[in-house]
Parts: sequence; structure tokens; C-alpha cells
Amino acid sequence: MLFTKFLRDGVRSGAITHTVRVWMRPHVTAGRRYAFEGGDIEIDSIDAITYDDITPRLARACGFASVADLLKVARHGSGENVYLIRFHFVPRSGKSSARHS
Repeated sequence: MLFTKFLRDGVRSGAITHTVRVWMRPHVTAGRRYAFEGGDIEIDSIDAITYDDITPRLARACGFASVADLLKVARHGSGENVYLIRFHFVPRSGKSSARHS
């Protein structure tokens, strides 16, 4: 799962555990892990929401200063469906981890 560069430290530290994405269809699945710098992102849940659900508080929880800043990054291509994704970072251990992309 990709995150813009300025969010990556917050994701790794656990300060950021939500993201909003605007896609045609979901690109992640709850319960799966996706490769990320230094570990994996494990998806806790993915829920369809509306643009009206994106509040300044949610934008801040996603690591952005404003809803407008979040939407500049959240929109991917011609997607129209808005998803709230809750996740947590799993640091890479000495063992190989099962990753799904």
C-alpha cells in the first residue's frame, strides 16, 4: 500500500492508522498485509463512505492539515467511490513475512 512520502514516518510510528482513498473499486482487503517500508501494513477494515463523511477531524487523523489536502492525495484516477481504510503497521522481524500486493 502506498503513502505519500510525508506520511510514511507517521504510518510507521502508529500515529496514522486511517487513510481515505477514492477508487473505482477497493484495492485492499481487510485482514491482508501489504508491503511497506520496514514492514507491512495490515488492513483492519475498509468501509465505503461519502465525501460528506470526510471531516477536518478525519483529515487530521489521516495525517493531513485539511480535507482539501487529503483529497488532493486520496483521488486515484477516475475513481468515484470513497473508502475509509483502518490499518496498523507491522514492523519487519527477522523472519520473512507473508506479503500480498
